[in-house]
Amino acid sequence: MNIPFALAIHGGAGTISRQLMTPEKEQAYLAALRQSLEAGHAVLRQGGPALDAVEAAVRSLEDCPLFNAGRGAVFTHDGHHEMDAAIMDGRNRAAGAVAGARAVQNPIRAARLVMEKTDHVLLAYPGADELAQEHGLPLQPAEYFFTQHRYDQLQEALQEGRMRLDHSQAQPADSSPATHEDPKKKMGTVGAVALDQHGNLAAATSTGGMTNKRYSRIGDSPIIGSGTFADNRTCAISCTGHGEFFLRAVVAHDISCLMEYRGLSLAEACRVVVHDKLAPVGGEGGLVAVDAAGNLALPFNSDGMYRGSVSAASDYYLGIYKD
Repeated sequence: MNIPFALAIHGGAGTISRQLMTPEKEQAYLAALRQSLEAGHAVLRQGGPALDAVEAAVRSLEDCPLFNAGRGAVFTHDGHHEMDAAIMDGRNRAAGAVAGARAVQNPIRAARLVMEKTDHVLLAYPGADELAQEHGLPLQPAEYFFTQHRYDQLQEALQEGRMRLDHSQAQPADSSPATHEDPKKKMGTVGAVALDQHGNLAAATSTGGMTNKRYSRIGDSPIIGSGTFADNRTCAISCTGHGEFFLRAVVAHDISCLMEYRGLSLAEACRVVVHDKLAPVGGEGGLVAVDAAGNLALPFNSDGMYRGSVSAASDYYLGIYKD
């Protein structure tokens, strides 16, 4: 008997141009996505819990400097990093999240600590880092999180005088958007969802937020029900995109509600929210989702989304552009 299990991951959504992506860079992204899938798949294949699988997949992406999470996190206006993450257990809707973490190497591990070692759901800086330190999680100096292209993004955003999504960039007034697309600026929030062989769902999301963000801005990623959600009765969701829109639409929970209250399939519920609700109001982005039967959905309304999936019934799938 082939016991169903499934895993899907994302590494950010945005204006991702096939024409401007070098073969070397594309292969680097695909290799990083596959490594993340392999980390989560190894857990599920051996009968491990969905929680461990999504944590392992997200940790892999946090450790890769290509993505806007952990080591590759973008810079704030003040020149440091403020990282957010959340994890949720579909068995009992237990959840943990951190916001504004600055030193913990893997924010997703800190989020799980909040869920399992405290009576809380969301801890902000400096408490998030303090909790991580108390429980022996690896902390890193600022230099660990530094990447040159993220620093260059900050300098451009400072010149523009505005906060920028990770997949946007400076554009002269007399140029078209396609003229100055830069693939190295298309990375964003990372996340994973999983169904394990015991029928349990889990979701995890991690991000560095927005370049040049001020005032301790927090997006949807660490907010349960907006960027991250899991419930065994319906689905597990991890989102990526313009956080303010995902917050207002309570995207992850809305999909679950459409399934629970209206009886929509996972695919249809995702389509309604991503394309009918978000897109018309400018909510660019996407998500990965899995339901209790192991059905997967990886919808997005942007030009591309770094993504991948694997299940008991299907081999590795990796994607970047609109197919």
